[in-house]
Amino acid sequence: MSAPTKMSLLLSSTMSILLFAGMQSFRTQLGSTEWLTIVGGFLGSGLFLLLVTAFNNFENIIFGKGFQSKLFPEVLTCLVMAMFASGLIHRVCVTTCLIFSLIALYFVNKISAKKYAAVSEQKVTKPLTKAQKGKKKY
Repeated sequence: MSAPTKMSLLLSSTMSILLFAGMQSFRTQLGSTEWLTIVGGFLGSGLFLLLVTAFNNFENIIFGKGFQSKLFPEVLTCLVMAMFASGLIHRVCVTTCLIFSLIALYFVNKISAKKYAAVSEQKVTKPLTKAQKGKKKY
C-alpha cells in the first residue's frame, strides 16, 4: 500500500537524512574492509532511491499529480548526490553505488512501467473477403 504524496515526501526525506547520517557515523567501519565498502555502495544506492522518491514527490506537490521524473536533471542529480555521499566513505563505494543504483533504477522503471503504462486500445478489424482482396485502391 502506498502512502499519500506529502507523507511519502516526509518519510523519504527523513529516511534519506537518517541514512546519510548513519553512513557518516560508520564511515571508518564501512571503509575498513573490501566487503564493507561494497555494503557502503549498497547503502548509497538506497540513499539514491530515497532521494529520487523525495525529489519526485516534491515535484508532484509543486507541479501537479501527473508530473514524471526525467533522466535529466532529477535522476542524475540524485545519483550524483548519492555517489558524493558514498565518496565520503571510500572511493570504491562510489563505483558500487553507481552499479547498484543503475540496477535499482532499472527495476524501479520496470515496475513503474507495469503499473502506470497507458493501455492502448487495439482496433479490431475483420478479415478481408475474397471480393475485397481483388479490388485495387487508388
